[in-house]
Amino acid sequence: MTSSSTTGAGQALRLAIDIGGTFTDTVLVAGEDTILASTKTLTTHQNPADGAMEGAARVMAQAGRSLGEVTGFIHGTTLATNALIERRGATVATVTTEGFRDILEIAYERRYSQYDINLEKPDLLVPRERSLTIRERMSAEGAVLIPMEDSAVEALIAELDASGAGAVAVCLMHAYANPDHERRLRDILAERRPGLTVSISSEVSPEAREFDRLCTTVANAYIQPLMETYLARFAERFAAEGVTCPILMMTAGGGMCTIQTAARFPIRLVESGPAGGAILAARIAAQAGLDQVLSFDVGGTTAKLCLIDGARPQTSRQFEIARAARFIKGSGMPVRIPVIEMIEIGAGGGSIAGVDRLGRLTVGPKSAGSEPGPVAFGRGGTEPTVTDSDITLGYIVPDTFAEGHIRINPEASKEALARVIGARLGLDAVGAADGVSRIVGESMASAGRMHAVESGKDLGPRTMIAFGGNGPLHATRVARSAGVPRIVIPPNPGVGSAVGFLFAPVSFEIVRSRYALLEDMDLDGINTLFAQLTGEAQSVVAQGAGDAPAEVQRTAFMRYSGQGHEIEIALPARDLSAADLGQLTAAFEAEYARQFSRPVPGMKIEILNWAVRVATPDAKAPPVPAMPELQTIAPAARRPIICDVDGREKQAAFVPRASLRPGDRILGPALITEPQTTTLVSADFSAHADAIGNLVLIQDQKGGAQ
Repeated sequence: MTSSSTTGAGQALRLAIDIGGTFTDTVLVAGEDTILASTKTLTTHQNPADGAMEGAARVMAQAGRSLGEVTGFIHGTTLATNALIERRGATVATVTTEGFRDILEIAYERRYSQYDINLEKPDLLVPRERSLTIRERMSAEGAVLIPMEDSAVEALIAELDASGAGAVAVCLMHAYANPDHERRLRDILAERRPGLTVSISSEVSPEAREFDRLCTTVANAYIQPLMETYLARFAERFAAEGVTCPILMMTAGGGMCTIQTAARFPIRLVESGPAGGAILAARIAAQAGLDQVLSFDVGGTTAKLCLIDGARPQTSRQFEIARAARFIKGSGMPVRIPVIEMIEIGAGGGSIAGVDRLGRLTVGPKSAGSEPGPVAFGRGGTEPTVTDSDITLGYIVPDTFAEGHIRINPEASKEALARVIGARLGLDAVGAADGVSRIVGESMASAGRMHAVESGKDLGPRTMIAFGGNGPLHATRVARSAGVPRIVIPPNPGVGSAVGFLFAPVSFEIVRSRYALLEDMDLDGINTLFAQLTGEAQSVVAQGAGDAPAEVQRTAFMRYSGQGHEIEIALPARDLSAADLGQLTAAFEAEYARQFSRPVPGMKIEILNWAVRVATPDAKAPPVPAMPELQTIAPAARRPIICDVDGREKQAAFVPRASLRPGDRILGPALITEPQTTTLVSADFSAHADAIGNLVLIQDQKGGAQ
């Protein structure tokens, strides 16, 4: 990845915009990877397109180009996530098969915290009075057991009218095996009630497990009216300013899709911004030859951590939204979509610090966001945040913050820290800020350790790739606590997720349930299923990629007969034959042994789900130039900071990142500044610039440098 403000003439222009909870990041790229301009603007929550347009206008002005020249436009947004968390969606009714009205109430038939007498149940968006049923029934094989009569449809429409619902989630029994009843009901409702938004489970999440399938369909229906309106207005706004190319949307699975597909399946946009960051980290890992990586993305609202092995982010088929108990599985709304797996905690620059009733210093998860923002911003914030503590400790320099577009008041930060925290704990402003910094750093490190343990992996041999507006500022403190000795800070880290958008493939993944025992599998039926899934996915990808080549990946989700969870096994990208069955058995048992120490002899193997992913090829990273010999340079300036190692004031080197050449090495403590963020090099680290523009931080000092 290179940066330039003068190159790019005659090359294709691509624009990426990532709307986060606090900042909106915008990047303009020429050709494959030459960044012409980038910027951060405050997110405008009333109309997110306003902040996006401000950022777009700013980068175009910096590059001396116009929006009409843009040939590629990728967008990611937190709007879908925030609508679900803040409960700002449509009034939804559910339609299930007669006799299954209480799927949401029954859920998994267990309490997520067994002994909590004050347990708060997850809010699944649809109360029982809007849980409707219709008489019909499919078998698990897809045969019609009870036909759906016209009289049943008429009765249902009357109930929907009386419910006041603006959207409906249809999840009929075994619709993944035969979607005919769901499709017929959708078509009738579209004709009879055209103002009603209808999501059907056989399109949104065609998998077995009724509760998860219904929850995913409910979440899709809940945000669909909002996202349809937002996406249409966003496209119209930029079209009016001269954009003529299609706008592609980043998805949670790390791919891109068209606005039309996103409007049908807005649930796939949840966590789309963080996915861009993981894509960036994976590309950097591939380019630098790093096999084991921890992606560390800290913005204004949250910190996101993702494990990356072999230059591929860890993925999952499910996650939870809006947990009632933030770190307890089962306390949120389960969603089954392809997603890059990461752990996310409420610890960002805007996270609010305070003292609880037991006299303990706390940080987050509540955030000041961009409205009102940290106290130093002077926009009405009164509670101290992580950013206020970083300013007080000297890590953020007012003159270089946010390209000078946001004026900050260090004295306001100190006053808030002393008033809210210092007065309760007997500390001055600096002591309170140091406490906030240590608490938030340990929270981030603890999240990383937890994520690694849950994944059966170790952080010790990993390299941290840190980005986001606050990632480089907190990286050394978190790495020290997490036991990660090496950090890479990519170019333009402050807008890292938006940069990652530009390297995401156009892709679409479909998972469908069809039960089969491996030993007597209907190979012709499975091959027909794969042909159908591949055709559906290819048609979606073609909308965004045109005639560009696309790769097909096939997967089987396998388990021993009677088990409750599956293991993902890759399949050849061709029709299966009897000769493949032995290889599939061997592949499953090898993966089972890797995860659980040994296979189980004599057990039959079954397959529940089949998946197809169609994607354009990943962008190839350019070759890495030779690395010159390291030479330690003397900084031209120093600034006082509070050292995060011992809490004492030290003189830190103050170095503009743009002045560093490959091989230049700086000893900590140091502040390496650039337009959208600052890298703190702690006293026990050194930093050097590598041959491709990354900063590499290594814990190789004793922590006593002055």
